[in-house]
Amino acid sequence: MPRLVLTAVFTGPEEYSTLVYYPWPIIRFAELWLNYAEALNEYSGPSQEVYDALNMVRSRSFVPDVEDVWSDPTLAKTVDKHTTKEGLREIIRQERSIELAFEGNRYYDVRRWKEGAKYFAEPVKGWSVDESALNKFYVVRDVGQRSFITPRDYQHPIPMDEMIINSNLVQNPGW
Repeated sequence: MPRLVLTAVFTGPEEYSTLVYYPWPIIRFAELWLNYAEALNEYSGPSQEVYDALNMVRSRSFVPDVEDVWSDPTLAKTVDKHTTKEGLREIIRQERSIELAFEGNRYYDVRRWKEGAKYFAEPVKGWSVDESALNKFYVVRDVGQRSFITPRDYQHPIPMDEMIINSNLVQNPGW
């Protein structure tokens, strides 16, 4: 596992007295299972191998297996959703959202799934917290407008410095 600098104590001009290292995970094992399940579903559709990969993640939290939950009409709104490629794709995306919440993956997942226009072109919502009247406090309102231009924003622009270094590079479309 890579070791990164946690902190450095500055003691004088261009001099550090202590570097403290700690292990930093590059990727979690649960993410590998989810990536595997997603790739396998896209390649060949639902199979026991895909279910097993999802169940490896779910079993850590004592959550019942995918096949059991999505086959039970008392638990699933859409029974047997896991038996179609599209249904299992939605289930895998939901599992990723839950398992990898607050880990910085959603932005890249949404872009990879080509759903950026659906999620990133909406106004940013927030609470009004600087109000003096109680009835105006914690009211959901628009706090900013985002834009996401399809297909341009699915790729980042190549930095100009890189374009100068390598004249054979061609800028990504729209940039």
